[in-house]
Amino acid sequence: MLKGIRSRLIVYITLMLLLIVLLLEGVFIAAVHYYYLGSAMETLNSRAATSATFFNKYLEGYTLSERARYILENLSPEESSKVEVLSPAGNVIINSFGFSSQEKVNTPDVRAALTSGKGSFQSLKPLQGERIIAVSIALKESGSTIGVLRYSVSAEPLYAVIMRIVLNAAAVGLLVIGFGFVMSLLIAKRIVGPIQQLTGVAKEMATGNFTVRAAKPYDDEVGTLAVTLNYMSEEILKSEKIKYDFISSVTHELRTPLTSIKGWGETLLVGDLSDKQETLQGLEVMTGETDRLIGLVEDLLDFSKFQAGEIKIVRQPYDLRGLLEDLLLQFRYRGQTKQIRLYAELPDQPLPVDGDFNRLKQVFVNLLDNAFKFTPAQGAIRLTAVLNGELIIITVADNGEGIEAADLAQLGTKFFKGRSRQSGSGLGLAICKEIIELHDGRLRIESEFTKGTSVIVELPLYRLEQPLSPPVYL
Repeated sequence: MLKGIRSRLIVYITLMLLLIVLLLEGVFIAAVHYYYLGSAMETLNSRAATSATFFNKYLEGYTLSERARYILENLSPEESSKVEVLSPAGNVIINSFGFSSQEKVNTPDVRAALTSGKGSFQSLKPLQGERIIAVSIALKESGSTIGVLRYSVSAEPLYAVIMRIVLNAAAVGLLVIGFGFVMSLLIAKRIVGPIQQLTGVAKEMATGNFTVRAAKPYDDEVGTLAVTLNYMSEEILKSEKIKYDFISSVTHELRTPLTSIKGWGETLLVGDLSDKQETLQGLEVMTGETDRLIGLVEDLLDFSKFQAGEIKIVRQPYDLRGLLEDLLLQFRYRGQTKQIRLYAELPDQPLPVDGDFNRLKQVFVNLLDNAFKFTPAQGAIRLTAVLNGELIIITVADNGEGIEAADLAQLGTKFFKGRSRQSGSGLGLAICKEIIELHDGRLRIESEFTKGTSVIVELPLYRLEQPLSPPVYL
């Protein structure tokens, strides 16, 4: 079985050359055969026609034997053909050797001459030890056939020449096939070599060695594959780096609250529990750090569900404006504690959406939480919602530290945290983006470093066919 590309290439190229050579050899042999035998037949036709014309025109009144003897006596000394004059019954009256014979000549050319005036014959098989070419023309007297003039020649010398040419052509054909086979070996090596090199690189990558690189031998499909393989390796290395940074970050994010909880727990254990203020402060810190841990764990759980395709959203038509108004009340208190002004611009008409209330609330809580996290004291955050055709566009904008251009393109991808010290786990925006896309919407980020950031959420407008149902709070 031909399992390798190299083997198949060699076999296919060799077979193709073999078929081409056989076809050309066949055409060449047919042409040679036609040229030599056709030329001989044409010469015989010319000589026989000339002699018969002379016989029929100038020898009237003579008997067939006298005319035959006259024709044969006046043959050219260089005439190499066997000339025979036959009676209508096919008997040889006389031939160019001066003999007569009672043996009948009944070849196809003689029969054709007797019936139609002229006939030719070429024996492919030896007759009486040799192959011949013959032309017969009827001899007439007053319109009646009185005999047949027959010219014949041995075709053996012609076939010997043809056979020699055929053998030479076959030898050339074999040389061509041999040369083609060698060339197929070289071509197969040139084609398969780079593929084998790419296979080796792929195997190295499969073992985890992503630093290996594939050489680009030519600007063809294999070269494009090499470039793609190298690009894939670079992207995997980037993803691996982001993943390791994420693990390091998550480890830090987990360790920090756990350290605080443990520290305050030990303080309360060895401290004076009668100091109510210290006890309340410790419990407040422990509660806050526990909330941080819960949020981080929930992000990890959500992300794992998204990756596994197990996240489910339960859509229900409701007014998104009510959700945004609830979030405004929730975050206004937080804005007061940090001296951050929270502005809202919501339309008077409903903002109907067909979505999962709790998942969309998770998105906007995350966006507002990020805005407060990256906005300095006495800063401002603006929440706006507008109707634009078939879309509801919600924007959360702040005048915080902004995002560097190098980070903006990757923001929202999994594990990417950005360069800010306040960056979290790198999962929040990635999860938000997944949730919005599950709602057939789009989440995009616009930012100018040191001037602020705007997160824009676009959701399809739900066309009201019945009254909106109240959202289900979980």
